[in-house]
This record gives sequence, C-alpha cells and structure tokens, in this order.
Amino acid sequence: MVGLFFLINFTHKMKVGVLILAELRKILISLPDNLLKEIDNIVSVERTNRSEFVREAMRLYIREKRKIQIMDRMKKGYLEMAEINIKLAEVCYDADCDQQQIYEERLGELE
Repeated sequence: MVGLFFLINFTHKMKVGVLILAELRKILISLPDNLLKEIDNIVSVERTNRSEFVREAMRLYIREKRKIQIMDRMKKGYLEMAEINIKLAEVCYDADCDQQQIYEERLGELE
C-alpha cells in the first residue's frame, strides 16, 4: 500500500456563553492511492475539501454504528419479551382450558 498522508481538522465544540465555537484538531491518516483518488474525485465534484469529506464520512459512520447498536439492543429486547410472552400465553391458555372445562361441566349438568 502506498500511503498518502494528509491532515484532517476535527471539530471539538466549546460553549462560550450562548455561542458554540468549534476548535479544530489536526490528525494524520494514511490512505491507499486508489482511495485517495476516489476521495479527490468526490470532493472535486462536490466542491468541498478532503477534511470536510472525512469529517462527514466519520459522522455518517458514527451515526450508522449507533443505529446498528440500537437495532441490536431492540432485537435482544424483543427476543427476551418473546420468551416472556410465550410463558404468559401458556399460563393464559391453561386458564382458558380450565374455564372451558368448568363451563362444559355446568352445561352438562343443565341437560
């Protein structure tokens, strides 16, 4: 991999009174040439720069990771609730069967 290095400005927000000021931090990353060429093509078409491109890509990545984590927690919760719901359904089914049997016995007594 032939790596090209470039600096990215990261935003760190600081509250000052009512205003929120952005403090940019620089980091150094390496990318393979083919990926850098793709990025350069995109930033050229979108009339932006590499730093903004990478910031937005990272925001999107973090947002998607959070969505996946939420979906995983929801799935786990639904699976746990499924077990509880099955147990409740079994209890209610047994109670319904008991009530049905009592009802049929009373009907038989009336005949």
